[in-house]
Amino acid sequence: MTALDLSSPVAVVGTGTMGQGIAQVALVAGHPVRLYDAVPGRAREAAAAIGARLDRLVEKDRLAAGDRDEARARLHAAEDLADLADCSLVVEAVVERLDVKQELFRQLEDVVGEDCLLATNTSSLSVTAVGGALRNPGRFVGLHFFNPAPLLPLVEVVSGYATDVTSATRAYETARSWGKTPVACADTPGFIVNRIARPFYAEAFAVYEAQGADPATIDAVLRESGGFRMGAFELTDLIGQDVNESVTHSVWQSFFQDARFTPSLAQRRLVESGRLGRKSGQGWYDYREGAEPAEPHTAEKAQPPAYVVAEGDLGPASELLALIREAGIQVREEEEDHGTRLVLPSGGQLALADGQTSVEFRDVVYFDLALDYRKATRIALSASQDTAPQTMSEAIGLFQALGKDVSVIGDVPGMIVARTVARIVDLAHDAVAKGVATEEDIDTAMRLGVNYPLGPFEWSRRLGRMWAYSLLDDLHDRDPGGRYAPSLALYRHSYATEKREGAS
Repeated sequence: MTALDLSSPVAVVGTGTMGQGIAQVALVAGHPVRLYDAVPGRAREAAAAIGARLDRLVEKDRLAAGDRDEARARLHAAEDLADLADCSLVVEAVVERLDVKQELFRQLEDVVGEDCLLATNTSSLSVTAVGGALRNPGRFVGLHFFNPAPLLPLVEVVSGYATDVTSATRAYETARSWGKTPVACADTPGFIVNRIARPFYAEAFAVYEAQGADPATIDAVLRESGGFRMGAFELTDLIGQDVNESVTHSVWQSFFQDARFTPSLAQRRLVESGRLGRKSGQGWYDYREGAEPAEPHTAEKAQPPAYVVAEGDLGPASELLALIREAGIQVREEEEDHGTRLVLPSGGQLALADGQTSVEFRDVVYFDLALDYRKATRIALSASQDTAPQTMSEAIGLFQALGKDVSVIGDVPGMIVARTVARIVDLAHDAVAKGVATEEDIDTAMRLGVNYPLGPFEWSRRLGRMWAYSLLDDLHDRDPGGRYAPSLALYRHSYATEKREGAS
């Protein structure tokens, strides 16, 4: 099944920001486009707004004037649903209410032809449930664009329980012909991106709720160590706390209150107080005029150690050994069967975050995971109240000698980046095992949909197959409510790998 022919009219119902964006994408691709909105006059206003955006594209030399004029000639505001009768595709982008969407599609089914593809842009409702109102749900599919639709390349093509393969394929190929990057997924709560992204927000909020660190510090560590474009607190302030919390709550409820998707009480209180982020002037941060920007905790200058003793290869942090040598600090290596730590001159130890806590051991400082230890500009350290001040001072001085800012956080198992990445990897493995999407499509979705520096499976391959499982298993021992219990899919993946390697 191929993409819709460019001569085929496409309709968009609902002319808000997303509806206008989808219409612009189809229009620039070459289709005749019909706009419809239940509110009189809205469709004409939306057509004018799209025309103005096309003018700006011409001004920026991103669209030829002739192409703009042809596009404008193909764009029409529909006065009635009956005006959509000859359309080959209708995309709905109305309010996120199941009853409203179902009623709309019931009406559309009485108007359009039997071969017309019907699609919803829902981000939180079940595609199966919306399509369940149709006499022929086989031609119904989810086309989830990301905002702003003309700029962001990702489109999740969601097959409901009753969606025909031919319909899903046609929708997929049509999105691709529009210059988008489609990914195929089954109808699961949150689809790909909103399902697998939940830990990015949840773990940051959990560290904050445990008084492990303040929002500015957590955000700085996620950006400067984890390589994420934005931290969780600043990103949710941009999205809107009410919007982000609503999606989280919807996914949690849809998964029958699965502990892995539990919403944040701190975020709930933020929403209840009306601090919704940038749009209200206050959220996790204060955006009012004259407000002082929040700064992350950064440790004072400390003296680096003269040498370190490396026990083992430090696993995912092995690159640190070369950086330490380049900084002029002597590295003495000792082979250890299970050692993955640095011993400092004071006798204290540095270890990569592993899901355990510093208080369990004698004089241990944990350091967080980094996307790239050479390029990272900040490293987080954690220790307990019993950690010797000299050990902490040497640990801080060591990373400062490598050119890093150092943030000291509380004794939080798994720290910030490590626990976040481990949970994202786990949910991705679980999604593949349950037939939600392929590994390739999940990696693509997370890179393009939310700008992650690596897809979950790219992280998994880089860190080693046992890494995420081991960290989550340790976390689950310390917080056994189910939130950190590794999925059966991750267990099978890790155990099978370990078994094969042990036999080789």
